[in-house]
Amino acid sequence: MRDIAGGLARWRAAGVRFALATVVRTFSSAPRGPGAAMAVAETGEVIGSVSGGCVEGAVYDLALSVLESGDPVTQRYGVSDDDAFAVGLTCGGIIDILVERADSPEFAAALDAVLAEQPVALVHSGGRFLVVSPADVKGDLGDPGLTEAAGEQAAGMLAHGRTGMIELGRHGEQRMTDVEVFVQSFTPPPRMLVFGAIDFAGAVARIGKFLGYHVTVCDARPVFATRSRFPDADEIVVAWPHRYLRETAIDPRTVICVLTHDPKFDVPLLEAALETPAAYIGVMGNRRTHRDRLARLRELGIGEEALARLAAPIGLDLGARTPEETAVAIAAEIVSLTWNGTGRRLSELETPIHP
Repeated sequence: MRDIAGGLARWRAAGVRFALATVVRTFSSAPRGPGAAMAVAETGEVIGSVSGGCVEGAVYDLALSVLESGDPVTQRYGVSDDDAFAVGLTCGGIIDILVERADSPEFAAALDAVLAEQPVALVHSGGRFLVVSPADVKGDLGDPGLTEAAGEQAAGMLAHGRTGMIELGRHGEQRMTDVEVFVQSFTPPPRMLVFGAIDFAGAVARIGKFLGYHVTVCDARPVFATRSRFPDADEIVVAWPHRYLRETAIDPRTVICVLTHDPKFDVPLLEAALETPAAYIGVMGNRRTHRDRLARLRELGIGEEALARLAAPIGLDLGARTPEETAVAIAAEIVSLTWNGTGRRLSELETPIHP
């Protein structure tokens, strides 16, 4: 839902009613995972997607029906044995989609938290919503025991950034399956730190923002690190890169792109980067430049296991030449590492597209 939150907020501000369709469970090679959402306004306008086009038409009609009746519906879509091009996922997947009206104060509170990039979990249950933040729980699922149990489990899922179905007894009993509750966790977007305010950095910042990262561009040279040069970045920092890195928050979702290829910046920056839990540390430069970097880092006492974390030269081998092509190669490497992709052409593989 994060990708359509802005549109939902605009509808709310204009007093437009809408129904929300959310993927709550998937089987096999489903194109989009749990949490993917599509909304249909009473005006007929649509934002978002639940399947990349496979079942959107059927979901649109169902959403209009739910918008009129107010009764939530969970519908399963999959390939039809009789006609693979009938309503269903011709790619072979199966998805369960929950369609409900989203006009409660609890939903509005969750939407505001998502837009403010605050951690929040939204619990869906039979048209009722529960809003769970690290500080409190708001809402009512119709039974005190169910509300309490769902809130506790949602708080744990939020702490780990997990989204999915949980099964509870109708009064919140554990190890019972009377009620299925969908928990959707929204954590702040992961960070992308881009060091080196060069032309390649502008393209990397643009694609990082497109992928959903909170992008920071950092350079010690104020003449280059300017808002006019990097309009897509969330923040511009003028500071020595290694000093900034040691002072800012890094977590296991953070990706670091070092584009300076200047030893006086790179070596202290990489020494600091290798002390962090960052998911990815990519470094620009040719192989000779990188061999020199490695030698300097070894002189500082950095071991081979740590040095193996460096993705250098940065990016996948796409034959990229321009800043934009290079940014695609870098983004492809990050996506591949995030989801354990091979980086090979799908046409050359027989493995599932979505393991």
